[in-house]
Amino acid sequence: MSDTLMTVLGIIFIFFMTSLGSAFVFFFKKDISSKLNTIFLGFAAGIMSAAAVWSLLIPAIDSAVESGSYGILSWVPAASGIVLGGLFMVLMDKVVPHFHKGTNEEEGPHTSYKKATKMFLAVTIHNIPEGLAVGFAFGAASAIQDPIARTASIVAALGLAIGMGIQNLPEGTAVTLPLSSVTGSKAKAFGYGVLSGAVEPLFAVIGYFLAAYVGVLQPWLLSMSAGAMIFVVVEDLIPDAKLSENSHLGTWAILLGFAVMMVLDVALG
Repeated sequence: MSDTLMTVLGIIFIFFMTSLGSAFVFFFKKDISSKLNTIFLGFAAGIMSAAAVWSLLIPAIDSAVESGSYGILSWVPAASGIVLGGLFMVLMDKVVPHFHKGTNEEEGPHTSYKKATKMFLAVTIHNIPEGLAVGFAFGAASAIQDPIARTASIVAALGLAIGMGIQNLPEGTAVTLPLSSVTGSKAKAFGYGVLSGAVEPLFAVIGYFLAAYVGVLQPWLLSMSAGAMIFVVVEDLIPDAKLSENSHLGTWAILLGFAVMMVLDVALG
């Protein structure tokens, strides 16, 4: 399989899995149980946490060290990028009106948007850093000059895409079912789910070209996407999972998700 084909398949895969997870709304008569919701969101949180470390932060640090531009300060891009990624998500929270069903919290400017639209926007915000992370990983890999090393890095990026896709499946289901209850239509809920996932390949392409053609920014971009993903985990996924109600289930789901992503990264990296 060529490097280009792996890149295209990886970017498409994350969107496909979100759409597939959203399609499960047609097979449920009602919203999922609190326990299953905890498992789904906990698993997604574990996947994203491991991806942030193994697939983004470690490569960001390695990239800074290999560049030789930072000397003993090679930790600066990674540390700063994490903070910048978090600030990016704070900015998104401030400028995009959205509603978190798990915490019954509304954020962003006050608008006349319907509740379903605000829930859709909340999910869409989640998916932006995931798309950027996959795009940055593929873009950074494609910029490597050595063909063997480039292919190995693209395979590792494909592992990240697979991990993101795996977590998109239950996450897509967990966010689409509540939309079905709010809209009163499974078809509308599915449409919202698919549209929320459409931002992933869009931002993946943006991330790809940024990382591929602005090499000096690679460690910053990788760590920024890691910071954004960690922000989503702590700000949204864990509170929405309601670990206080099903603490052991949620904890084990997070550990399992983390282990799955770690295995993917080590096996394919």
